[in-house]
Amino acid sequence: MSVVVRKKIVHYPETDGKPMAETDLHRDNLFGVLYPLQWYFRDRDDVYVSGNLFVYYEEGNPKKCVAPDVFVVFGVPKRRRRVYLVWEEGKGLDVVFEFTSRKTRNEDFGRKMDIYRGILGVKELFIFDPLREYLEPPLLGYYRRGDRWVREEPKEGRLFSEVLGLEVVMVGEMLRLCDPKTQNFLPTPEELLQQR
Repeated sequence: MSVVVRKKIVHYPETDGKPMAETDLHRDNLFGVLYPLQWYFRDRDDVYVSGNLFVYYEEGNPKKCVAPDVFVVFGVPKRRRRVYLVWEEGKGLDVVFEFTSRKTRNEDFGRKMDIYRGILGVKELFIFDPLREYLEPPLLGYYRRGDRWVREEPKEGRLFSEVLGLEVVMVGEMLRLCDPKTQNFLPTPEELLQQR
């Protein structure tokens, strides 16, 4: 007689049950980076761009997750996901953007940074304080070198993303992405509509 062992089904929630509350400025920054990145990589089927999506990094443990404001992953299929399961995708995240505030700064500079660098293997992390509440300068870049972060401050309001091949630029209270080859900002949805 053979014994059938059923694998325990683990539920990985898509929400934490709390309402998503952001300031207009934080939301505008999130969309102002997310949509231009999706547009920039629109012809690549192996680049996934998302944001405010749960990223689970330990199979079987639904408490082990983070939800970056915006993230980019190379080498995985471009498709809609309900959550990102690292063990199913076969890799962690490549680039992360966090729009920080007094309320989120402890997590942004504590637990999340450790998870991004160590467990998820993030190569670049950009943290922006659009309200300039506590971060000086308001934009910082963290580049993973081996097993540690190397912090860089912007020069003339700009940092370079080696992974994306784009400049990360402060324009007032907004973060924009610029193509150094053309010297043009990646268009926002509103700018694309105006062009049409």
